Amino acid sequence: MIAPLEFGLDTFGDVTRDASGAMLPHAQVIRNVVDEAVLADELGLDFIGLGEHHRSDFAISSPETVLAAVASRTKRIHLGSAVTVLSSDDPIRVFQRFATLDALSNGRAEVILGRGSFTESFPLFGFDLRKYEELFEEKLDLFAALLSQQPVSWEGKLRPPLRNQLVYPPVENGRLKTWIGVGGSPQSVVRAAHYDLPLMLAIIGGDPARFAPFVDLYHRASKEFGRPAQPIGVHSPGYVAETDAQAREELWPDYKAMRDRIGKERGWPPMGRDEFVNEAEHGSLYVGSPETVARKIAKTAKALGISRFQLKYSAGPLAHEKLMKSIELYGRRVVPLVREMMG
Repeated sequence: MIAPLEFGLDTFGDVTRDASGAMLPHAQVIRNVVDEAVLADELGLDFIGLGEHHRSDFAISSPETVLAAVASRTKRIHLGSAVTVLSSDDPIRVFQRFATLDALSNGRAEVILGRGSFTESFPLFGFDLRKYEELFEEKLDLFAALLSQQPVSWEGKLRPPLRNQLVYPPVENGRLKTWIGVGGSPQSVVRAAHYDLPLMLAIIGGDPARFAPFVDLYHRASKEFGRPAQPIGVHSPGYVAETDAQAREELWPDYKAMRDRIGKERGWPPMGRDEFVNEAEHGSLYVGSPETVARKIAKTAKALGISRFQLKYSAGPLAHEKLMKSIELYGRRVVPLVREMMG
């Protein structure tokens, strides 16, 4: 029997438009994200994740700071990053910031560590992009050592060693919940198993079932390392409205704007409506009525045996008011339907 699903949301703090069509200032977008997280808590959702970016189209560069504000206005929901770009940060400072968030939220902090799909943080913070892999591997090794909350002696190539060093503040109860975010690298899957960390799969296109080999690899690697089974989650984009037609019509122009903006940077052709519809019907875009989105989530959960589903609810300049309505439908109608379908 598949374990009960946790239901989460995540966002990059996409810069949105106001009622007149003008782009909102970053400060207002951040305040709106806090309101969206408060609504998620009121609806009984399990997790809210905020992504880290350092570019004009996303407002959140410091997820922990925004999450601290969310902590002060919520009671139950778990608070985490989606993701923290560990390669261009300091593992000790990341641990300290999330341990502080854990204290402020009475034990609700989580961190999802990843390499990120954008690279602007490397030149911004003075890191050599040619060391993309090496930076992540070494910093993850240090971060994993910190999780024991024992005096750490550690040595790498990219920073001075630590000798019997304690890091403060400690996590009050237990250990900081730490996930590894993976977008499609078998090496990252094995790395998560090696460090005995839960796996968060970022599935943003194509049939979700194509990630089944990664799930199998994770289980095999965990067994070979002598590790117990850890949770597996999925992050995918989506949008909920009263009907399939309404959801597609409301999401399409803003989703295309986001996709084409990023695609232009990466050499992708503009997104056509046929591609959008195909992703909605057969891929990893969870857009539609509550019933449609619920069926799709349940199908993915059963295919991959996951224990958490996180809907990336923001999409380019899609308005805050529409996002709030989508979140409400997700919490009030999609989640109960999925639970019913999962038995």
